[in-house]
Amino acid sequence: MDNLCIRCKGKGLCGHSCRILAKFKDNAPKPKLHFSGKSAPELFVGRIGYPYINAGILTPQDNDNISNFPSAEEWSKQNFSISNVLRLRGQLIYGKAQTHIKINDKIKQVTQELALSSKPVSTEIFLKKKPTMQFTVDKVFQPMTNPAPLVKAILEENPFVPKKVDYLINDTDAKSVDVINELYKSNTKIDHLQKLLSIGLLGKKAARRMVPTRWSITATDDTISKEHLKKIRYLPHTNQITLYSGNFLGNYIEALILPGPFAFEAIEAWQAGATYSGTETEISQDHEGFNGRKKYAFNVTGGYYAMRLPLTEHLIKIKRQASVLMFREIRPEYYAPLGVGIVRETAKRTFQEKPKYFDTIKDALQDISERIETPIETIKQKSWLLNNYGKQKSIFDF
Repeated sequence: MDNLCIRCKGKGLCGHSCRILAKFKDNAPKPKLHFSGKSAPELFVGRIGYPYINAGILTPQDNDNISNFPSAEEWSKQNFSISNVLRLRGQLIYGKAQTHIKINDKIKQVTQELALSSKPVSTEIFLKKKPTMQFTVDKVFQPMTNPAPLVKAILEENPFVPKKVDYLINDTDAKSVDVINELYKSNTKIDHLQKLLSIGLLGKKAARRMVPTRWSITATDDTISKEHLKKIRYLPHTNQITLYSGNFLGNYIEALILPGPFAFEAIEAWQAGATYSGTETEISQDHEGFNGRKKYAFNVTGGYYAMRLPLTEHLIKIKRQASVLMFREIRPEYYAPLGVGIVRETAKRTFQEKPKYFDTIKDALQDISERIETPIETIKQKSWLLNNYGKQKSIFDF
């Protein structure tokens, strides 16, 4: 599915200047080998070479407010444009070093202290070489720029560690699933939970290890929504056809909620010219019935779990279960990949909008067709839920 932009990464393969790279170049810091900046804290753990992987810290060269907006949640609250996100990302330096997922070293110890903090921490950075003008793009994690080999990192102030985080990580020996769900209940932010898992601070102490960032993001979304589903499957069915619509940064979501036992389907349509499509619209689909999935959603990938979490939050809130189709249309205006957090925030925005109610599925689909550019017949043909609606059974049917 990768188009020329993703394969090129600013090399100029199309013969034109790269508007993504241009934003990074315009805001790139003057390269230094030694500086102090406030880490968000923002950390990254790679997967290439696993179990020997690259891990490190993303930080600005100066102690300013750049690091106050590290997550998609904050971008959504501030209503940032793609251009503004790229401007902020372009000012970060990614100091990285190779480490083993289970062996503690000095750099790993610093990254773990940073991961515990819920606020920016001033950090002194020593690099082996000056950062290079490169950027990494991916569907799952946020764009990263200015990589450089990291020699040493020193905290210049104490991290702000919430009491609940400190207790569950240092004073208990619980499974990572249990800690994630407990911290989520105490209003710990999703991106903070992902960092704690990624940097190797969760799980039974003897088994703790670093987890590549792309895996930790999806694992966190999946873990929390599965915990929600334990309750949702025993809730009464919704009694009306409901539709929610929302959008953010070129991502448009239609959430069609139907009466019946829990089921979830995610369909994505990457329009021609959007970040991950070529000359034709690319459509992917994954689903689960009442009893859930046993395999990873290989078609929609991380976006599947990023949409399912806000859905389960919504169903818990309204105290109902339902069969739900979430359709995401990605348009050319989403010209730079900003990570799967954008999908989660778009879904959250969708369920915050005023719902519409319909007497028939046909009427609801007609309403959807007035906002999206993908033919509604294409969605009907691709949809497992629409073609099997009413056929699955819940626990109460046995």
